[in-house]
Amino acid sequence: MRSREEDLVELVDADGNACGKATVAQAHSAPGVRHRAFSVHLLDASGRLLLQQRAAVKTRFALRWANATCGHPAPGEPVTVAAARRLAEEVGVRAVELTEIGVYGYRAVDPSTGRVEDEYDHVLLGILGADAEPPRPDPAEVAALRWISPADLRDWLGRSPDDFAPWLAGVTDVALGDCA
Repeated sequence: MRSREEDLVELVDADGNACGKATVAQAHSAPGVRHRAFSVHLLDASGRLLLQQRAAVKTRFALRWANATCGHPAPGEPVTVAAARRLAEEVGVRAVELTEIGVYGYRAVDPSTGRVEDEYDHVLLGILGADAEPPRPDPAEVAALRWISPADLRDWLGRSPDDFAPWLAGVTDVALGDCA
């Protein structure tokens, strides 16, 4: 089976304009190269956010808590299409409408692996109806799931920031704005 590290990502400039391509592994090797990514936040009917604890085998920020799913579209692939695919693959959530809310640019180095995130991150939001199927995470991708209120997430982020992937606070700000 082919590793996701061999997949191609779209390189972008500071304004998000496509300017090339690289493999996931190349884009995340030091010093890192700015590339297109996406982060999905899911809200349930009572306004709670779905967090995933990233699997231990992840090459970047393993076992840290993050938003419902994140990843990279292939060069030229619509972000919403790629995000819906990864949401189904990682957490088993299908048939949810995703709306792009904005973009969050960030750079972070994983202290455990030295791998670099330098991402132009499209932030998407989906709302699960009360009758939605429960998430069914892939254990190869996700160590655990947790539903949490935005207020409780903010409190936890403030107390223990190293529990989280470095993009989570920023993508939450974009996704929820003043509601978080």
